Amino acid sequence: MRVNLVALHGYGGMVPTIRMGPVAGLVVQVVLLTVLATMSGLGVAGWLAGVWCGLITSALLTRGMSRAGIDVFGPADWVTLTRATLAGCVAAMTADSFLRPSPVDVLVAITIVALLLDAVDGQVARRTGTASGFGTRFDMEVDAFLILVLSVYVARSMGAWVLAIGAMRYAFVAASWVLPWMRASLPPRYWGKVAAAIQGIALVFAAADVLPAPLMVAGLTAALALLVGSFGRDVVWLWHSDAAGLARAGTSGATGFAGSAWRPRRRSGSERRT
Repeated sequence: MRVNLVALHGYGGMVPTIRMGPVAGLVVQVVLLTVLATMSGLGVAGWLAGVWCGLITSALLTRGMSRAGIDVFGPADWVTLTRATLAGCVAAMTADSFLRPSPVDVLVAITIVALLLDAVDGQVARRTGTASGFGTRFDMEVDAFLILVLSVYVARSMGAWVLAIGAMRYAFVAASWVLPWMRASLPPRYWGKVAAAIQGIALVFAAADVLPAPLMVAGLTAALALLVGSFGRDVVWLWHSDAAGLARAGTSGATGFAGSAWRPRRRSGSERRT
């Protein structure tokens, strides 16, 4: 749904389209935070973190939809939006946990629902024929943010090294800003989704604190190793792909310095990484 307000201003401007999906997400975020505060309590830090997540999500969605030329959400996007608001609740509880005791059972329950819904939005998109690049990116960013927030929560008890799990995706994106060859598109890989799911499961068990400490350390270490291997494989693939592209450009007479610039622009690897 959208509200298209086309009205002339004094200077000849127009009121931009209001996309209802991002607005609905912000409203739902505040409602969920209110429910969370009523049920288990939520301090100032939690409220600030949760509302900030809702505002940032709404702003980024509006920008992404505008760039993609999308005015309305597809069925799968609403599922992903639900996951995003749940991730905002986890972020609120994580921020609150630094200042006051946080109900771990509630945090774990919300996280499990968010992780389960991760298996739903893709199926909905495929069955309704509404899969899109925007939806894929939205899904991926929600995954990455939830893993980051969980790693921050778990790091309080397991050590700062756990933050590497949540920071890996963002380090990959940062590297692509300074290394142009890492911006190429990656082929879809099912293993990437499996690796992401394993990170979530390992972090949930660690957050719930239901296993002996040595087992939790082993599980998180294994999850981090899988993540490093997954990202490492992608980096190697991108490196070889860039080298092959330069070789082809050189063979066709392109200059060695700008060979990669002659290739058609593709979606960056950081946008395809899951």
